[in-house]
Amino acid sequence: EHIVSSPDIKNIYEVPCLFEENGFAKTLCKKLGFNYKQSISSKRWKKFMKGVRNSETEVSIGIIGKYFDIGDFALEDSYVSVIESVKHACWHNKVKPKISWIDSKDFEKNPKKVVELNRFDAIIVPGGFGSSGVEGKIEAIRFARENNIPYLGLCYGMQLAVIEFARNVCNMKGANSSEINPKTKYKVVDILDEQIEKMKKKDYGGSMRLGNYPAQLVKGTLVHKLYGKDKVVERHRHRYEINPKYINQIEKKGMVFSGKSPNRMLMEFMELKDHPYFVGTQAHPEFKSRPMRPAPLFDGLINAAKKAVQKHLLIKAKH
Repeated sequence: EHIVSSPDIKNIYEVPCLFEENGFAKTLCKKLGFNYKQSISSKRWKKFMKGVRNSETEVSIGIIGKYFDIGDFALEDSYVSVIESVKHACWHNKVKPKISWIDSKDFEKNPKKVVELNRFDAIIVPGGFGSSGVEGKIEAIRFARENNIPYLGLCYGMQLAVIEFARNVCNMKGANSSEINPKTKYKVVDILDEQIEKMKKKDYGGSMRLGNYPAQLVKGTLVHKLYGKDKVVERHRHRYEINPKYINQIEKKGMVFSGKSPNRMLMEFMELKDHPYFVGTQAHPEFKSRPMRPAPLFDGLINAAKKAVQKHLLIKAKH
């Protein structure tokens, strides 16, 4: 009776249900001399997993990165937190995730391939560092913006979305991050003075924004609606920031910085109004996502993707 069966399962989140079926908790309580009673959370989990299994509508999400081509391996685990956050949001919206991996460098080799992004219901550009594959990511972001494909930019993904907007909407030719091109005329993403001083002292870790930081959200924005509160705290891991010098110029063209640091110097969230869903954050909300409590920005993305799928199905049915 102390033997617990451990068969292969399709979804690791099924493990608690499997243990419950095997009487694992009951046996353990007996061994420890505790009275066994099935918890409310156990019942909630069972109900939750039943919903996961019964989801039929599928949404296609393209994650555009650059860490997929190391040797003969596809390193999907580079973005494991993003993957799990997508799953959590999909289950909350009662849809099944179909995740595809796109190497941004493919768009640099063959720019025409960017039209292949039309097959996705949502696009994510996650965090990262360095210049490799950046132009391909920027081209993908432009395509998502111009073709009304729901988009979520995380950390670097937000910075690159601002760069793309500055170049193609604000007419800042060659706009870039000083990390990528220190000589660009328009450093719309730059390192702050206080960070420069730390780097001069070779205090590289101290020059990054690491851990929890608060943000004040702008009322009436989509991000404010998704979080349902005026102030939020998210985890960070980055060194470069949106350059305050260009905020007014960018906002005049329609980009909204919907969340800022309490001193209003650091841009934490951005969005576009006339778009089904185009949102970016300097933070990493994927680190705080949970199966029954998805990160709000992922939840919003998948909800927009679901609406796009339903719209396509409706059009298909009419024809």
